[in-house]
Amino acid sequence: MAPITEVEGRRLTLSNLEKVLYPESGFTKGELLHYYATAAEALLPHLRDRPVSFLRFPDGPDGQQFFAKNVPPGTPSWVRTAEVPRSDGGSRQILVQDLPTLMWAANLVTEFHAPQWRADAPGRADRLVFDLDPGAPADIVQCCEVGVWLRERLARDGLEAYAKTSGSKGLHLLVPLVPTASERVGAYAKGLAQEAEAAMPRLVVHRMARGLRRGKVFVDHSQNSAAKTTAVAYTLRARVSPTVSAPVTWREVEGCRSSGGLVFDAGDVVARLGRDGDLLAGLFDADRAGELP
Repeated sequence: MAPITEVEGRRLTLSNLEKVLYPESGFTKGELLHYYATAAEALLPHLRDRPVSFLRFPDGPDGQQFFAKNVPPGTPSWVRTAEVPRSDGGSRQILVQDLPTLMWAANLVTEFHAPQWRADAPGRADRLVFDLDPGAPADIVQCCEVGVWLRERLARDGLEAYAKTSGSKGLHLLVPLVPTASERVGAYAKGLAQEAEAAMPRLVVHRMARGLRRGKVFVDHSQNSAAKTTAVAYTLRARVSPTVSAPVTWREVEGCRSSGGLVFDAGDVVARLGRDGDLLAGLFDADRAGELP
């Protein structure tokens, strides 16, 4: 029988704990659940009140992967949900508000993705995001160079940027905002992506077409759309090894000199949390939230 555990008074059935999800390292589902439980204090604020989309990979990153937005069958009655507007009508999505919900969702083997707005204010973003995605042979080193340029450009508009790895090849920049219509945030972000391309034409592209991206960094501004989501801080990724979308300091970004320079797995992130706490805690400080020019 699958083991049953109790988390903050909620009974959970956990399954296949010995199953190897990441064959390269032997990282198991039990280790995945342990990671999420250990990182929960830092992770939960990045999920709270945001309707979550799950990228599920129940057989590991080499198996089937699929996005799940709607509330799945068998969801416990105590899991909170929210009505989410969509172009084809409304739907309900999960809100990961507490440790029991986090562990229930993690048992499904998931990456956690969320929009830039909260469930009580759909389409009003309280943060701006840039996803810096390198086209080979460009890598994280070039992403960091572009990230520093964007940080300085945002600062000229009175906006403070925070950085995290994507957990894959790139870098994410996050900016706390006074809640602002997503359409306006998207237009501003697109304008800055175009400025970056004009300033660094050999390094940056702001359009998604893959034929334009070889050897350049795609400054993806589109994730500011109210309909899109971004991998949240501290989520494990469905990659070859159990890498994490990990917050990093600007000193680390500025000092990145190799393709493996900012790669962190679950163990690394737990150690970093013990040493540094949440490097993105400023995102939740209302005094740091900026207004677009």
